Amino acid sequence: MKLVAGLGNPGKKYEATRHNAGFWWVDALARAAGASCRLETRFHGEVARIGTPTGDVWLLKPATYMNESGRAVGALADFYKIAPEDILVVHDELDLPPGGIRLKFGGSGSGNGVRNVIQRLGTQDFWRLRIGIGHPRELAKSEQEVVDYVLHAPRAEEQRAIDEALDRAHEAWPLIAKGDMQAAMLLLHTKPGSGPAPKP
Repeated sequence: MKLVAGLGNPGKKYEATRHNAGFWWVDALARAAGASCRLETRFHGEVARIGTPTGDVWLLKPATYMNESGRAVGALADFYKIAPEDILVVHDELDLPPGGIRLKFGGSGSGNGVRNVIQRLGTQDFWRLRIGIGHPRELAKSEQEVVDYVLHAPRAEEQRAIDEALDRAHEAWPLIAKGDMQAAMLLLHTKPGSGPAPKP
């Protein structure tokens, strides 16, 4: 893994909202490595570099809004010649419950941020770490109500579940960093609340 991009919306207004779960994980990863993300205008986002046993990894938090995330991911990947298969995009996932977490490779985008990354990279072939935030199906009568849901902070019990999922992802990070994705998926997907078992 050479690039980890956490998706979210910039600014204090959004930092505690469900849509910023990708930012939360990247910030925690940087802190654990004794680093911090700093704005790099040429990459349209905040960037840090951390060391791992298998080499340096770039961390990225796009400073664009979610639906233009690909601009930052593509700029950094192009500059450092990082192949899509060496990129991990971390994002919130409506289709997983709070506390659910899944690691997957490829496939279509489930949200505007991932779809924009696909468009910019010209391929679906990169890794995704999907952090469950739940879906307001019983309450949402329109797309706008879903938007309102992701742009609000989780309830206390949801936040606890999401934090536990983020912690599990940090347990799996050494495996992800060295590219042992099968072992990382086994660790993540067999934990309580992680969603359905991975397909063989």
